[in-house]
Amino acid sequence: MRRFIQAIRGFWSASHKVQIGIVILAFFILVALFHPLINSAIGHGSDPLAVSASEAWELPNAQHLLGTDRYGRDILAMTVTATVASLEVGTIAGLLSTIIGVVVAFVAGYKGGKLDSFLSGFTDIILVVPSFPLLITLSAYTTKVSLFFIALMLAIFSWPFAARTIRSQVLSLRNRPYVELAKVTKLNDFEIIFMELLPNLLPFIGVGFASAALGSIFALVGLEVIGLGPSGTLDLGLMLNWAQSWGALTLGCWPLFVAPVVVLTLLFLAVNLINIGLEEVYNPRLRKMAGA
Repeated sequence: MRRFIQAIRGFWSASHKVQIGIVILAFFILVALFHPLINSAIGHGSDPLAVSASEAWELPNAQHLLGTDRYGRDILAMTVTATVASLEVGTIAGLLSTIIGVVVAFVAGYKGGKLDSFLSGFTDIILVVPSFPLLITLSAYTTKVSLFFIALMLAIFSWPFAARTIRSQVLSLRNRPYVELAKVTKLNDFEIIFMELLPNLLPFIGVGFASAALGSIFALVGLEVIGLGPSGTLDLGLMLNWAQSWGALTLGCWPLFVAPVVVLTLLFLAVNLINIGLEEVYNPRLRKMAGA
């Protein structure tokens, strides 16, 4: 446990860019956790997402900071609720893909041999499968598409990216002196992986999870924009779909389009800041260029 705590502290203190990225992600996580209270405050005790809760197409004002849509629903409350749904898909898909990728990477990288060749070949096959067209086809011919279904399909096709990255790191660590010492002290493979290798790879696993989650969120947005997303679920992509189909920008209701774009941009910025910060720390050439 001490090794994991040290690894987490090292992850946080790696770079100011990493810290900024984590703070942005933490903000959206807090919004997701407390969204019922936030929506209650926005609606002043009533449901701000109820149809005809206010006048339609209101511009941003003191009561509705981002205005209302064609049904009189508060756009800020819609953005909060949509962010929660998008984060749910990203979290489920990110966790599933990261777990699969970590298991495959550690088994292939640590064991090596024929098992490594088989798993690496299988990973390369999944890697080149055009996942988004398949997801479009499945969504189009599935009667009821749920958030979990979308997350599961995204996880099935997104784990190879994490697996390839983590496997390369396992290959470089498995012959280190402390691993050889662990073998001499009669630790089994599971103990070596969990106690010696895993703490050193937490930053890469964290980045893999964040990247998979972000990719899943953007994939969901793509499905919603073309009208193939989960039915009855308000997410960021559905808001963009409504803004496009209703002609919101023409009507002057720019927050319906801008709000989800800003949220997606901030999520993308956060993950990329973490990636860049960790690259500057763990990549010697970038560390020299950054002056670290």
